[in-house]
Amino acid sequence: MKEKQFMDAKTVNKFPIRDYLAAQGIRPAKDNPRYGFYLSPLREERTPSFKVDYGQNLWYDFGLGEGGTLIDLVMRMERCEAGEAMRQLERHIDRMPVFSFTGKNPVPQRSPSIIVEKVRLLENPALLDYLMERGIDLDTARGHCSEVHYRVANKSYFAVGFRNNAGGWELRNRYFKGCTSKAPTTRHGDYPTCLVFEGFMDYLSFLTLKRNPTPPYNVAVLNSVTNLAKAVPFIASHEQVYAYLDNDEAGRKATAELKIVCRNLSDQSVHYRPHNDLNDYLRGRRPVKEHQRSRGRKL
Repeated sequence: MKEKQFMDAKTVNKFPIRDYLAAQGIRPAKDNPRYGFYLSPLREERTPSFKVDYGQNLWYDFGLGEGGTLIDLVMRMERCEAGEAMRQLERHIDRMPVFSFTGKNPVPQRSPSIIVEKVRLLENPALLDYLMERGIDLDTARGHCSEVHYRVANKSYFAVGFRNNAGGWELRNRYFKGCTSKAPTTRHGDYPTCLVFEGFMDYLSFLTLKRNPTPPYNVAVLNSVTNLAKAVPFIASHEQVYAYLDNDEAGRKATAELKIVCRNLSDQSVHYRPHNDLNDYLRGRRPVKEHQRSRGRKL
C-alpha cells in the first residue's frame, strides 16, 4: 500500500506556515508577498518580531533567536517531540486547505475556516472519555463547556467547546487544538479576587481539584498567552490576583508582566512544579489516595 504523501516529513514541511498559523487564528501584523511579521505565538510581545518567509517556508523568532520549519514550530507551540508534532500535523493537514504539491512550493486553493454547525450539551462518549483521560470531572466540564460540531473544508468534526469573549470557541479533542477566534474568556462576579489560567483545561483542572464548579472568584482564562494584553485591564482591576500559568518560559514571562500591572499578585505555579501546568499536575495524581491527601493544600 502506497504511503500517504503527508507521512513524509519533507512533504509536511512544504505546507505553508502562514496557513497553519491562520488555522490557529494567528495572522500577520505586517504582511507583504515575500514575508510576514507576527506577534510571536511562542511568547508574549507587543512589537511583532516573528518572521515567516513565505518563499522558503521558514520562520524565525528574533526575540528568541530561534527558527526552523513547520514541524519545528509545532514542536515549540505544542511543547512536544518531533514524532508527536508529525502525528498532529498528519491529522491537521486533512482539516486544512487543499494544496497542490507539484511545484517547488505548495499553492493554496482556498483559505481555511472553521464553521460551527451545532452547539449542544456535552454528551458525546468520545469527548467524555477524552476529558476523563485529562482527569477532568465530567459534571464540572458540562457546566462550563459545550459540545461543538463544526466543519472544515467540507468535513465535519466535533470537539469540547469553551466560549471566549469574542463569541467564538476554543476547541479541543484528542486530535485537534484550535479556535474559531482569538480572545480570552473572563467570568465576572462581585468579587475582589481574580484567578488567571492559561487554558481552559487548566481552569477545569482547578475546579476538579477544588471539587467546586462555582468558586467565589472572578476568572480570566487567557486561552493563549498571546491574549494577555487583551485580558490585562480586567485582571489588573482586582485587589488580589492568583496566577496559575505554565511552568515554562512563556508562562513565567506572562506572570512577570502581570506582577508589574497588578497590585497584589500571587504566583501559584510553585504548587504544581515540576509539572508543566495544572492539568499535568492533575493527571499525575493517583485518583483516590492523592485526592484524599490533597485536602487543605494550597491549590
